[in-house]
Amino acid sequence: MKTKPWILGAFGLLGGAACAAEPLTPVDLAKPPAGVERIELFLLIGQSNMKGRGEVPATQTPDPRIAMLHFTTDQWFLARHPLHHAGDPVTLKGGGNEGVGPGLAFAQALAAREPKVMVGLVPCAVGGSKLNLWLKGGRLYESALRRARLALATKSSVPVALKGALWLQGEADSTPELQPTYQARLVRMLDDLRADLATPDLPFIAATIGKFRAPAKAGPSGRALINETLLALAKQRAHTACVDARDLKGHIGDGVHYNAASANIIGERMAAKYFELQTKPVAIDQKGKP
Repeated sequence: MKTKPWILGAFGLLGGAACAAEPLTPVDLAKPPAGVERIELFLLIGQSNMKGRGEVPATQTPDPRIAMLHFTTDQWFLARHPLHHAGDPVTLKGGGNEGVGPGLAFAQALAAREPKVMVGLVPCAVGGSKLNLWLKGGRLYESALRRARLALATKSSVPVALKGALWLQGEADSTPELQPTYQARLVRMLDDLRADLATPDLPFIAATIGKFRAPAKAGPSGRALINETLLALAKQRAHTACVDARDLKGHIGDGVHYNAASANIIGERMAAKYFELQTKPVAIDQKGKP
C-alpha cells in the first residue's frame, strides 16, 4: 500500500490528530502502552534522503507505539515528521531543512504487523555526509553508536533490543574518486557497527539513491554505480537487503531529494525487506562466503 504523503493514519493508527506546530509529546518507555511486550529499536543512518526533505504535513496522527529519540536532546517523544527535528521540542524553534524521510512509514508498517511491539526510532542521519564520516572513528559513526547505546540503556518494563539499521546514503560518494571504494568501505562500516553493538546478525536495510537526472556523459553515472553496489549488498553480507527505488520519480524539485510520497514508499519497501529477512534462509555467512 502506498501511503499518501499527507495521511499518517493509513495503517489505522491510534491517537488524535496533532498540528505540526504543537510541541512534541514526551513518552515514557518505562511504561509502554497496554499490550506491548517488547520495544524494538531501529537506527536511521545516512544523509539527507534518510533525514528527509519531503514536505511535512500540517496534520499528523502520532501512534502511541512509535517513539523517536530526539535528534539533539536525546529524549523520547511520540514519533512524527520530521524525525530528525533538531530544534527545541517544545517551541519547535531552531532546526533546519529536515522533512519527511522513510523512517516513519517503516515504523508504521512494522507496528501494523506487530501489535505487541513498540517501535523506537533512533534518527542519526546528516545531510551531505560522506561515507567516511560513517566509518569507525568518524564523527557520525561515533555519534550513531552513542545514540544506539543510549537507546538500548532505556529502562522499561519490557525487553528493549536493537533490531535493525536503515541506510540511505551515497550521493556524496558518487564521485570518480570515492565511488570505486564505496563497497569496501560500506561493508567495513557494517562489520564494525555489528561488532561494536554486539549484534553480529543485525539486519541492515539500504535503499538506492535518487537518479532523477540524465548522465552528463555516456556510460553509467556515479550514482548508477553506487546503486549497483547497494543492490549487491546482500551478496556481501548476510542479513542485509536493498530496496530498489529507481522507479520512483517524485522529488522536491531539485533532482536530488525524494519527495514525501516517494520517501513513504521507500519506508514501506524497507519494512517489506525487513519482514523478508525474518524468514529468509541465510545463504552466506558474515564474511560473504557460502
